[in-house]
Formats: sequence, structure tokens, C-alpha cells
Amino acid sequence: MKIAALQMDLTWHDRVANFKKAQAMAAAAKAAGVDLIVLPETFATGFSMDASFTAETLDGPTPAFLRSLARDLKTAVIGGFVLKQSGSKPYNVALAVDRNGADLALYAKIHLVGILGETEAHAPGSRPIVFQWEGIRIGCFICYDLRFPELFAPQAEQCDLMIVIASWPEMRQKHWDLLLQARAIENQCFLVGVNRVGQGGGYSFRGGSAIINPLGEILAHGADRETVVMATIDPDQAARVRTTLPFLKDRRPELYK
Repeated sequence: MKIAALQMDLTWHDRVANFKKAQAMAAAAKAAGVDLIVLPETFATGFSMDASFTAETLDGPTPAFLRSLARDLKTAVIGGFVLKQSGSKPYNVALAVDRNGADLALYAKIHLVGILGETEAHAPGSRPIVFQWEGIRIGCFICYDLRFPELFAPQAEQCDLMIVIASWPEMRQKHWDLLLQARAIENQCFLVGVNRVGQGGGYSFRGGSAIINPLGEILAHGADRETVVMATIDPDQAARVRTTLPFLKDRRPELYK
């Protein structure tokens, strides 16, 4: 399976501009033969805490765009937006759709960034999500989740591929780079981390999107520029690594509480 991570320079609070850019980058990825396209966290608006602007329903413009993109290009697509809730704060979510534009999974971000005010703007999700697509078991996570290995570990044996969509600020770029590799190594699965570049909301973003194999080897990296990061993965490699290096079976989850 060939995966494309769209490392976008997002335009703050401008869905139209971001949709147009995502469409062009996704079309280039499709021309290169990809099967799955992944966009950053809140790619349509930037990582804004203004829920009066960002929040939308499941029939809103951003999920509609993701479904349309998947149908038009005949690729699976994963991307993030803010999902409106009746009577409560909205969720920061990742939506996965299949080649026909049908929803596959919806994950609400579990760990919210208190120091950036996200706990005031959004409600936390309550459960991880693992779904199957064309025989591949995929787990979805969002940005700050990456700092919490205890969220990833229980899903490890259920996943061939873990995906982290993000708006991870440049000031903590080294953490992003190291934690992506750590999550791939300790869970012995492929990991795709998709970050943005540019400026937004008073922060700088330096990308570092990466596709990493179950041994922690970087297959493709986006550096600090707007680009499409692509690599082909073999889901069977995760099974081979777990057989050759059977570390997961030695875990003691009953002691990790």
C-alpha cells in the first residue's frame, strides 16, 4: 500500500484556500499511485480555539470535502476537523473515509493541550479507534496523543499501521521527531505522522511529517517545507517483525496501571 502525507502550509481560518491546496496536493499524490492520503489536524481552519468558526457537523464543509476527495480520486482519505456537539463543547476529530467516500471511522482526540487552551475549547474523546481497511488494521490518533504511550500500547497488537495527524509547533519539534520513532519501535507497527508547516495562531510549524517502519526506520520525511511525503508499506512486515522480535508478548499490562 502506498501512503501520502500532505504536509501543508495552512491558511488560517480559510476553508476555501485550504481545500483548494489539499485538492492540488492530493491530485499529485494520486498521480504517483497512492492508495491512502492523510491530511493534518484541523487542516481546513488551522489549529484554532475559536469553535464559533471551526465547529461543524458531520454534514459540514470539511467532512463533505474529505468524502468528495476520496470519491474523485478513488483513494482512502483521513483528515481532521472540529465536530460540533449538541449541548457540549465540540470534539477535535479525525475522519477516515474509503475510496467511495463512505465513512470508515471517526476518532475524537483524547488528550487535549491544556497549555494552549484546548481544554477550554474542546471536549475530550473517550475511546481509541482501530478500524480495518482493505485488510489493514489502522489506529488513528491526534497530535498531543503522541506524548502518551499508554494510549498506543493497548492497541499495538490490533494495528498494522498507526496514524497521527497533527499541528505540532516548531518550539517542540525535537519531541515530535523522537516520539514518532519511539511509538513505531515500541508498538512494532508502521507509523505515519502528518504535521503542517508555516504560521498560524501565533505559532510556527516546521513539519517533520514521516512514514516509519516497525523497526523505527524512516522511509520518507518531509523536512520543513510544504510537500507530499510518500512511501510504500508492506503490512505483513509488522507481523514478521513481531515474530522475529517477539517483544510485545513480554509486556506486563496488569502492572502498568
